[in-house]
Amino acid sequence: MPAPLPVPIEFDLPEGWLPARPDGLDPQAVAFAAVHPRPDGGFAANITVDGGFPAEEETLEGLAEESVRRLAGSAGPVEVLQRREVGSEDAPALIQRLAFRAVVGGVRRDLVQSQVYLAMADVADPRRRAVVRLALTATAEQHDEVLGDFQEFVSSVRPDTGAEA
Repeated sequence: MPAPLPVPIEFDLPEGWLPARPDGLDPQAVAFAAVHPRPDGGFAANITVDGGFPAEEETLEGLAEESVRRLAGSAGPVEVLQRREVGSEDAPALIQRLAFRAVVGGVRRDLVQSQVYLAMADVADPRRRAVVRLALTATAEQHDEVLGDFQEFVSSVRPDTGAEA
């Protein structure tokens, strides 16, 4: 059973990407996952979506740092290649790009993960803030090739109002 998101969202999956449950992901921690149809040397680039309700005092930068610590705990050293706040005061967001090495399928791989943290108002209580994290993980060689798809995916994320299109 996938982990529920703190707020309902809708999105458009880039052409060719396939909904999946990639190996190695905790199904209790991920609300949605998709894989790229053309693996690079046996590793399929993937997009994951998760989220939660952070403590009121928690910042997006603090959440990003915690993500780095968690990843380092399972993969080893993590290099923060980029981190910056984007969005507006009403819709803050943070993006970061991480590089790390991990053993996947018995092979040590150089991976890059791009993460986007979106702060959204809770539909049930607009005073509460939810954070949805969108992540792209790919081999270092394939990352730039699939980054445009991820950006397309991120730009399609919107609150699910329950209205049918």
